[in-house]
Amino acid sequence: MASPAPDCALCPRLAAFRAENRHKFPEWHNGPVPCFGDRSARLLIVGLAPGVRGANRTGRPFTGDFAGKLLYETLLKFGFAAGQYHERPNDGLTLHDCRIINAVRCVPPENKPLPAEIATCNQFLRSEIDQMPALRAILALGGIAHQATLRAFGLKTSFAKFSHGTTTKLPGDVTLTDSFHVSRLNTNTGRLTTPMFEAVVTQLRHDIAAA
Repeated sequence: MASPAPDCALCPRLAAFRAENRHKFPEWHNGPVPCFGDRSARLLIVGLAPGVRGANRTGRPFTGDFAGKLLYETLLKFGFAAGQYHERPNDGLTLHDCRIINAVRCVPPENKPLPAEIATCNQFLRSEIDQMPALRAILALGGIAHQATLRAFGLKTSFAKFSHGTTTKLPGDVTLTDSFHVSRLNTNTGRLTTPMFEAVVTQLRHDIAAA
């Protein structure tokens, strides 16, 4: 199965939190967030999990909260997206040669998925990767996305340590590139700056063109 069911109950804690949000905000998406972009893309971006007032509300990855601002502006700048990002799923934004997924598809309380939830949802990441025939590069946003990607390729998390800006060769001639997450916390504290993130995407653009 490539995607979790709308009422996926594999992670009881996440299912309960989803039900709580459906009760409080019935107009929101409040379900497993689908991927964004075509499976024919050569670049896959792996995030952590939906934000409660971001993708959990809008139903599109990195849409509706602060994290999407730097991500989509950078993708637009480097030709991986077209249109304009307006923090809503009907803004007309499209992705080019790029697809976005989260390591955990349902919103976790306090934005902190448990290890068992990350492991349970890994089957969906693995399935998506298997259905991307042209995949050449993966951008992992944060350590959890990095580890989840390794697991999806059948590798131990000790295979490669997460480090911003580093690259790792994975089976199938796929390159894994790491970046700090585009969260408000990381950008406000200067752990991740716009030039730092653009440098990573610049290298990705070069590597994909050379593949």
